Amino acid sequence: METSEFIRKLTGRYLWLNLLAMALTIALLVLGVSVAMDIYTRHGESITIPDVRKHSYEASRKALTALGMDVVINDTGYVKSLPPGTILDQLPLPGTIVKSGRTIYLTINASDSPTLVLPDIIDNCSLREAMARLSALGFKLNPPQYVSGERDWVYGITANGKSLSYGDRVSIESKLTIQVGDGHRNAADSIYMTDIPDDYGMDGFDTGNEGSMEVEEAGGSGDDFEIIE
Repeated sequence: METSEFIRKLTGRYLWLNLLAMALTIALLVLGVSVAMDIYTRHGESITIPDVRKHSYEASRKALTALGMDVVINDTGYVKSLPPGTILDQLPLPGTIVKSGRTIYLTINASDSPTLVLPDIIDNCSLREAMARLSALGFKLNPPQYVSGERDWVYGITANGKSLSYGDRVSIESKLTIQVGDGHRNAADSIYMTDIPDDYGMDGFDTGNEGSMEVEEAGGSGDDFEIIE
């Protein structure tokens, strides 16, 4: 190909039209991707999350969904002074700026107080161990109640005047009273000597009587005899 012909083709209208078409195509692709990304990420859109804590769940759900938020209950708690269904916490926190469609996680107040399972401590551990285990589990304790028995040994547990057993479920609002031994035996625990059988040998035992005592022979003869001390 001669140089003049190559220059003529290089400066020809057809080539430049092709180059212009390619440039427009690339520009449109870049613009389309940019617009799509703006739509996907909601560029320029921002929503401030309101504070729905201490409001009812239904009112909070309506307010958040009206802003384009998704609402999910992910936990429950218990505050005695607040009505059931009240929002206790939210995540993200109030004032956070987000895009619409963001999921808001709520913690609501339970209708009943949570319960705890009483561990196996009755007649199984000392006062110190029982108090440590119960406190670690979250139980509330009254001062211990002392009863007759081995010192510092746990003999029972009561709540609201009711005796409890291992495995019972107790409200976290209830206070437990540990019944613990005071170190003194009950009169019912005293030891008594049983009667000595009639046929038990008398040797070595003090009759406890001064002088003589009369014994009737088994044969019923009625003969009297004396035991001289």
